[in-house]
Amino acid sequence: MKILFIASLGILSLTQTSPAFADIINGKNLYIQRCAMCHGTDIKGTGPLANKSNPPTPDLTTSAFKKRLKDYPGVIVSSVILRPNGDLIPKTLRENGVKISPYAWKVQDFRDLNQYMSGVISKNR
Repeated sequence: MKILFIASLGILSLTQTSPAFADIINGKNLYIQRCAMCHGTDIKGTGPLANKSNPPTPDLTTSAFKKRLKDYPGVIVSSVILRPNGDLIPKTLRENGVKISPYAWKVQDFRDLNQYMSGVISKNR
């Protein structure tokens, strides 16, 4: 009976999506929908609009950015997205005819995006 119970728990754990996986999926979806057009799917600043902004879109896989992302998790991502006086991102999108609907960012979204980006960056280095 004990073995059957343990086996059932094992099977149950395989059929449920872990919260970490869901967070990564949310981060990936946010990145693809809202960031990849400039930063590219590889996060290296290779998206179709990368060279159409001034300054050009940076490579986020550099060791300097990786350190900033690790030292200030979530802060770097949220400060770029929510910068109060910067108009670089909306201006670049507007000038290139890209329309992105407004999005009500949640703290968890920033965490998920940070987690996704950190994972991609660690694979690139």
